[in-house]
Amino acid sequence: MANEYDLVILGGGPAGYVAAIRAAQLKLKVAIVEKEKLGGTCLHKGCIPTKALLKSAEQLRSLKKAHDFGIELTSYGFNYHIAHERKNAVVAQLEAGIQALMKKGKIDVYTGTGRILGPSIFSPLPGTVSVEYGEDLENDMLVPKNLLICTGSKPRTLPSMPFNHTTILSSDDLVLLDTLPKNMAIVGGGVIGIEWASMLHDLGVEITIYEAFERILPSEDEEVAKELVKNFEKRGIQVVTNAKISNVEATDEQVTFHVNEEVKTFEKVLVAIGRQAITEQIGLENTDIQLEQQFIKVNKHMQTKEAHIYAAGDVIGGIQLAHVASHEAIHAVEHMAGLKPDTRVVHMPSCVYSYPEIAHIGLNEKQAKEQFNKVVVKKFPLKANAKALVNGDDFGFAKMIVDEETDDVLGVHLIGDHVTELIAESSLAFNLDASSFEIGHTVHPHPSVSEVMQEVALAIKNEAIHY
Repeated sequence: MANEYDLVILGGGPAGYVAAIRAAQLKLKVAIVEKEKLGGTCLHKGCIPTKALLKSAEQLRSLKKAHDFGIELTSYGFNYHIAHERKNAVVAQLEAGIQALMKKGKIDVYTGTGRILGPSIFSPLPGTVSVEYGEDLENDMLVPKNLLICTGSKPRTLPSMPFNHTTILSSDDLVLLDTLPKNMAIVGGGVIGIEWASMLHDLGVEITIYEAFERILPSEDEEVAKELVKNFEKRGIQVVTNAKISNVEATDEQVTFHVNEEVKTFEKVLVAIGRQAITEQIGLENTDIQLEQQFIKVNKHMQTKEAHIYAAGDVIGGIQLAHVASHEAIHAVEHMAGLKPDTRVVHMPSCVYSYPEIAHIGLNEKQAKEQFNKVVVKKFPLKANAKALVNGDDFGFAKMIVDEETDDVLGVHLIGDHVTELIAESSLAFNLDASSFEIGHTVHPHPSVSEVMQEVALAIKNEAIHY
């Protein structure tokens, strides 16, 4: 028997479940097919569990500086098992919240593997979804007017260092560990590798980062990346760039390999070289959907070549972030519902939750100078901010890049303690097409770390007050 829906969604991550909620708000009959748990990689293997562990690392780091604040501790310890269980509790609570939202929206959830079928007795168009539960259970057939593919992504493998899930780990494996090694190599200096490096170092693991290219964090402003390396090396995190890895030998106890002719041995290795779209074994071959560099090709409304089939999130490439996926999915749903979603270019904020944190939106300095005739670039250090000094953490800076001719803000780049909480102001500024003058003349509360945004904006015209 086939069940008919206005919308069927493949995947229950930040794109899928958010799309389902928005569709339910628009009075569409909706179903989600998810083979594991609602919330996807973000909730169960990525964003949330890592941030919960990063919070434990932050608390431990604070204890180490307690004497600076007049707090005298005779002793303290760290129990990773407790931190691990707290992480699991946070994830479970959020998952329960999503399940409650599904019930509230009267959204049908099918826990199984969804595969897209071609034209059949159920529909003259491809897009019917067969939900597979296993050998002993009969498949469900879901016939949608529209289909939204949100199957996400998975860790990319390194041919010379394939995952064995014991000593050579993916980020999916690492988040499940309930004990920590003494030392670890992290292969890949992108966002995932940097966050784990910072966290594990704070928790007492000796960390070395190996990056194949000439610098870490290639998606960030070069000056910010250099500042992070300076901080990491001061703390004792080794960063090796232009690293060429060969002769890998892995056992259940350790991994040995050559790096630029040196032999290195570690208890565990995290391979964090990016993520690849999950497009295999979901039935794309039964449609006319096109792939481009392994990602599903879509138009500005997230439509594939099959106009009634949409895709959003990591599976279409671009910026692989949860909030980006949710935004794309909402756009797709509103378009299929007959609304006219905004098609303007949306500038997406991007964050790295290491210590120190990093956040940016818009162009970096190099990009801005390549694309505009004249740009003004200014920085304001956190050491000149009263609240940062009060907090005992004044490392880092705010950097603003502006078109000299129009005063339009082209990019904002932040590095420092909890700067991921500051970038939303710049996101709003981009959405409203604000100028540096407007940001600089917006009153910010004192004392607050947010004042660095006002000061760096005033600095564009050499009017910064405190530096």
